[in-house]
Amino acid sequence: MTGAVEGLSTGRTPRLVTATLAALVLGGLVLAVMSERHYRDQKVREAQVQAEILAASVAAPLAFDDADTAQAYVRAMARNPEVLSVGVYDERGERVAHLSRDGASPPAPRLQAGETPSREGSVRVASPVVEAGARLGQVRLEMGSEPVARRLARYGGVALLIGMAALAMIVLGAAQAALRRANGELGRQAQDLAGANARLHTEMEERARAEEALRQSQKMEALGQLTGGIAHDFNNLLMITSGGLDLLDRTSDPKKRDRLKAGIRQAVDRGAGLTRQLLAFSRRSALKPEVVDLGARIEGMRLLLERSLREDIEVTFDAPADLWPVEVDAGELEVALINLAVNARDAMPAGGRLVVSARNVPGEPTSSFPLDHVCLAVTDTGVGMSPEVVERVFEPFFTTKGVGSGTGLGLSQVYGFARSSGGRTDINSRPGEGTRISLCLPKSARSAGEAPADAEAAAPLLDEGGRLLLVEDDDGVAAVVIQMVQDLGLSARRAMSAEEAIAVLAEDQAFRLVFSDMVMPGTLDGRQLAQHVRDHYPHLPVLLTTGFSQAAEAARSEGLSLLPKPYRLPELRAALEQALRPKN
Repeated sequence: MTGAVEGLSTGRTPRLVTATLAALVLGGLVLAVMSERHYRDQKVREAQVQAEILAASVAAPLAFDDADTAQAYVRAMARNPEVLSVGVYDERGERVAHLSRDGASPPAPRLQAGETPSREGSVRVASPVVEAGARLGQVRLEMGSEPVARRLARYGGVALLIGMAALAMIVLGAAQAALRRANGELGRQAQDLAGANARLHTEMEERARAEEALRQSQKMEALGQLTGGIAHDFNNLLMITSGGLDLLDRTSDPKKRDRLKAGIRQAVDRGAGLTRQLLAFSRRSALKPEVVDLGARIEGMRLLLERSLREDIEVTFDAPADLWPVEVDAGELEVALINLAVNARDAMPAGGRLVVSARNVPGEPTSSFPLDHVCLAVTDTGVGMSPEVVERVFEPFFTTKGVGSGTGLGLSQVYGFARSSGGRTDINSRPGEGTRISLCLPKSARSAGEAPADAEAAAPLLDEGGRLLLVEDDDGVAAVVIQMVQDLGLSARRAMSAEEAIAVLAEDQAFRLVFSDMVMPGTLDGRQLAQHVRDHYPHLPVLLTTGFSQAAEAARSEGLSLLPKPYRLPELRAALEQALRPKN
């Protein structure tokens, strides 16, 4: 019995051993394959996690083009000895930061997120850099792994395979422990990076608040300069007007009264000119272009320019007789030239030389201003300007003068006039070397003095007399306008609102014209009154007047006759004649 058992045992032992060894080999192979696959997947996940952490860390540096901070984050990856190379690229594929060691080359810039192409002994992954839903770039990372040939050499025998499988398990366990330690270190680094990112966002918010405070400060500074300058200018004008009126009551000398009236008229014109500067800069004042002989216009302003300057400033004019005509608003052109001359005067406190010149400049197709144009230049020998001042000289309300010495709108008016006229301004200035400012205007296709084809001689119509309906809510303005209308040979009946005017017209249509302000109290304005008259009394002409530029633009857009405020008696006469003229 014992022998049978021993024989059985002896016969079964090799098979059992073989089966056991085969099972061990098969189990070792299965374990080896599974271990290899697990090891590979683990390395890919590890690399992907590290790439995603790095992508989150460099999002802020990429958003602010901070390559140094991005490189610092990349260098931190060197703590992991398995990292062979790291690359950070912006959205255009430009490399911002990288790390390479052990002869590894930087990752290819075309590797797409989610792809894991490998070379022997390494794993490559990519992760996008995204901030607030916007893609900023990409992180590419390469980690090393044990070469396949070396691992296969250890699988020569079953016993060796089993032993190596066990050893692989031990190594894998150690690797997992090291990985956990590395992940823990990366987690701590991620916390540090998150703290740095939070601090960066805080600094960004503080900088935004500081910039907003600076903009508000600049607005207040501009408002202060504007208020001080306009108050200074208008106080002077009011002083001239009020003082002149007081003196008119105290003198009966005709010559002295004429001088006082001329001074008051000049103050009113200067006030209107200052208003035009404000409107021209805001581009709310419509220009009235006409063909202008620039040479003749400059010569006609010679006396005015000389009187605007001091006696210690020598004025020279250099304008050839063959200057091309330009099509501009003549009044705004004169204001621009005076502003340039006054600005040059203030730049020469100790006197100097001022040259007003003009020249024809043929257009060049390759230049920034290809049209034929005429350049009007004012050159002075004053103190000049620094590059910082030159950059801001055409800004609204910017001035280097003291508070109350100007509005800062002079050169802004020049700039706005040039742009509105289809031209440009150039400036050349250096400290101590004077300043040259050029106003370049396009050449006109028409000749100066050429009248429009539909122009016709107009016979006076006010001599026929008659009544007009004046719609004006201001008592002072109404009294002056009624007197002006009476001086022109007409009589007037006043209504204080559009509603009252409609009621008057319902009772009495024996008016030659309705003359109405546009902005009045009540539910209807002058434009709506004009539309009512058009609809119910189509034979009755309407003339509107206003000092508000937006209201004036609205009236012109609807084809309504308009007389801008302030106006003089000749301008009122011309506007009434034009409104009364029959329409074809």
